[in-house]
Amino acid sequence: MSDPSQPSIGRRGVLAGAAAVAAAAAVPAVGVGRAVADTGAGTRPNILLIVTDDQPKHTEWALQKTVGWIADQGVRFTHGHVTTPLCAPSRSSVFSGRYAHNHGVRNNGSSRGLDQHTTVQRYLRQAGYRTGLFGKYLNSWALADSPPHFEEWALLQPGYVDSTYNVNGTVQTINGYSTTVIKNRTLKFLDKAATDTRPWFAYVAPYASHGPRTPEAAYAGTAVPEWNGRPSVPEADRSDKPGYVKNATGTLADGKRIRAEQLRTLRSVDDAVQAFKDRLQALGQLENTLVIYIGDNGFGWADHGWTAKSVPYSPAHEVPFYLSWPAGGLGAGVNDNRLVANIDIAPTILDAAGITPDTPQDGHSLLGPYSRDHLLVEWWKQGSAVGGPPTWSSYVAKDRQYTEYYDLTTDAAGAVSGSGQVKFREYYDLAGDPYQLTNRLYQATPADEAALGVSALAAALAADRTA
Repeated sequence: MSDPSQPSIGRRGVLAGAAAVAAAAAVPAVGVGRAVADTGAGTRPNILLIVTDDQPKHTEWALQKTVGWIADQGVRFTHGHVTTPLCAPSRSSVFSGRYAHNHGVRNNGSSRGLDQHTTVQRYLRQAGYRTGLFGKYLNSWALADSPPHFEEWALLQPGYVDSTYNVNGTVQTINGYSTTVIKNRTLKFLDKAATDTRPWFAYVAPYASHGPRTPEAAYAGTAVPEWNGRPSVPEADRSDKPGYVKNATGTLADGKRIRAEQLRTLRSVDDAVQAFKDRLQALGQLENTLVIYIGDNGFGWADHGWTAKSVPYSPAHEVPFYLSWPAGGLGAGVNDNRLVANIDIAPTILDAAGITPDTPQDGHSLLGPYSRDHLLVEWWKQGSAVGGPPTWSSYVAKDRQYTEYYDLTTDAAGAVSGSGQVKFREYYDLAGDPYQLTNRLYQATPADEAALGVSALAAALAADRTA
């Protein structure tokens, strides 16, 4: 009798029809059909998961080699999101395929709340994968503690130059630029595939483009394309916004500076990704490696005066999101306009590896036809200090967004307290107002709310928050 505590290993073939995918590149993708063959474990793909830090959309200029490989020869998800725009909750969603209200890591201080039994690295290692972690793991994770279910690791204490790492249990300082150190450690891990026939999973997480956004010496002062803001930068009239946005002070000059600094740090990430591609090609493993690239959250370039993350506006939760798997039929280049998120990464990886999870997941495999009509995005305020965004949750669709702010806070362990009373609401017509300039609920009448369908949206949001 099988042990129910062990993941179920399916005998899964690879996706078919690369030519059909390429032919569909000009139209919105709604999933890729699959042809299943009884090919056995020998065809299980390697998994390369790259997660950058604080990287918003519209940063592709710095990633031309990355985009040319993973997106232009794979899949570019045009509506990629994170479900909590904050580092540790988002990364926990990447690992578990679950919303933060289900995995419990509601802030950067509560990383220990993640049930490691639910993580993709647990499933893969138990299924016979060689597992490695290189770079940033989870905020508030003690550096001296080994990351569970990884066979090898070089865990970074966030920093850019001459940083401290936990390398397979030994805490040490490694001189050099951290993105380069992470690149070289990852390459050594890949090289072992020449003699170790197990499929592998590499989680690669450079610190770029997180503040202080220190560039590698080669890219310090590199000229970046001119940018003169967008209508939301900095948005002169914020009278319809919540108090913390009304008080935001970010300027166009701030946005330009942050953007330029982010782009310079990402140039080194682009070099690292190219090195991974070259090494996989040399090892003969390029075709059957599933590569996923995503930012853990976005970042404001003074949109609505905000120069950070943690807010319900698009720049904070929209992220670059690419996937490539040539042997799985995903190597020809396609734009997929489904509404997708970080919670879909773990289900996608497990689907590709033929593993059926034995714990719940909120996301869905991107290898199949599933397409959602909206997404829950949520964030919690930690502590009771005055200022900053209150706790909020948001119903995000392609054409509209409805947000509620609550009287709720969390403590350092992620425990929630407060009345839960709705304190402020926003509704944006994303089709006609993509920069979220006009809050349609500001001074709205009951008739206005009925026309917008607010009652149904509020009910759907309440259901999502407890599902």
